Amino acid sequence: MPESEPWEYSLHIPNDPRAVTVCRRTLRLILTLHGLITLVDTAELLAAELVSNAVLHTKGPAALRVRYSAGVLRIGAWDADPEPPEPPKPLAHLAEAEDGRGLALIRACADLWGWQPQSRNGNRGKYVWCELAAA
Repeated sequence: MPESEPWEYSLHIPNDPRAVTVCRRTLRLILTLHGLITLVDTAELLAAELVSNAVLHTKGPAALRVRYSAGVLRIGAWDADPEPPEPPKPLAHLAEAEDGRGLALIRACADLWGWQPQSRNGNRGKYVWCELAAA
């Protein structure tokens, strides 16, 4: 049974494709220890998309942020590029695409998603997030 007390974790990551795997495994551990095992597979997929976008499309550092409050899990990735993400295309249009599926998958699997400009440690950037209800 998930705890009712809110909690939050942040993982600062280098601009390195291996960071995606580190984030997925860390997220799996966090959710398992907090009794949210039913969310693990979807949360891992969403976090991998968010983090890989941050690592592949920017040159600076990035961060994964995971927050649980009032039955809602929020997963977000901060990166050092202040430009808004490309709007997601419909999944049907992406069947044969090599890339560009990330935000479409997030839109399809998450209950809610969005982005906002956000500075971190003096670096301008953006925070792209999505939410999953624990129920």
